[in-house]
Amino acid sequence: MLPLHSLGERIVVLGPSNAGKSTLAVAISKKLDLPAVHLDQLHHLPRTDWKPRPETEFAALHDAAILGDQWIIDGNYSRLMPQRLARATGAILITSNHWLRFSRYLKRTLINRSDRAGHLEGARDSIKWEMIHWILIKTRSSGIKYAKALHESGLPTVECHTAAALNSLYRIWDLPARR
Repeated sequence: MLPLHSLGERIVVLGPSNAGKSTLAVAISKKLDLPAVHLDQLHHLPRTDWKPRPETEFAALHDAAILGDQWIIDGNYSRLMPQRLARATGAILITSNHWLRFSRYLKRTLINRSDRAGHLEGARDSIKWEMIHWILIKTRSSGIKYAKALHESGLPTVECHTAAALNSLYRIWDLPARR
């Protein structure tokens, strides 16, 4: 496994929904003193139940965020990935079992902690059938697509394909513990 410092100061964290991207981004942000950017927060309007912003507004926020000299950005949004990968200095791909990701979705939606990494400001989550379908069906093989994009980018990349591998990454990199 690559050492954390080999990923540089502009790191992308990719993976399917509820894989732990935001939590990992916050832990790395604290460890390296890099600003964390959660693309879900840029894509959705605050104080809503995850209502998307207009696409041009989201793209402008995304493009402004990647211009920074230092950041760790979690989220996918494949349509904007090429310019993000072009600015990145390293990448992390997290995948895990879809049932684990589904249980995380239920837990985070039902508990609704406002201090959760990546939480939408002023929002209260609700269970959505579209999201359940997204987790259980639509994104089951998205890790393959993201791995291909990262391979083609040539970026130094760390991949974690199981919860155990992600837990090991936290230990090896001496990251703040997950809650």
